Amino acid sequence: MIAAMRGEQDAQRELWSQHRRWVAAILLAHKPRWADVEDLLQDVALTFVRKVGELRDSSAIKPWLRTVAINAARAAAREGNRREPGRATSLQLTGTDGSALHQPMARDARAAGVEHSEEARWLMDLALELPEGYREPLLLKCLHDMSYRQIGELIGLPETTVETRIARGRRMLRELAAGKKPAEMGPADLRSGSKKLSAIVL
Repeated sequence: MIAAMRGEQDAQRELWSQHRRWVAAILLAHKPRWADVEDLLQDVALTFVRKVGELRDSSAIKPWLRTVAINAARAAAREGNRREPGRATSLQLTGTDGSALHQPMARDARAAGVEHSEEARWLMDLALELPEGYREPLLLKCLHDMSYRQIGELIGLPETTVETRIARGRRMLRELAAGKKPAEMGPADLRSGSKKLSAIVL
């Protein structure tokens, strides 16, 4: 962390690699539907490289990155749908070995660590229909298995509140799945998609 704050590119690349998937989950929870997570991750990565050296406390990295991600999602909502999905950024983020700091993936779900399948995408779509206050803790718990304490520290809520929101979010998601499950999809089909998300529903 200290090396990354000093501007060492290899350290920055490693630190970003450690955090990018949960940052993607934050973006999923807050972005407008049309916005592309990979584009927004690139925006967050740019801010990370430019501003991480301004941090004075290494323990502030997660709350700071969450704020950057939420701001990027809200900025996209204000801009409206003016970007083409998968656009390239003029600034290339590279380490000293020439490898990219930010390595794009094809779809939002994959960017957040969800299996790339029809069932997984369907479950992700359902999760994104939850109210904002429930989406974020539920995605952090189910995609990255963060503890209630870790989620609470990240989003600034008591551990008991996080636990309650996740329980309610799971219940709402089960209700959504029961009401919208395609007729041709049975429980076995859902389990074959994303084990992490289907475990919430079934």
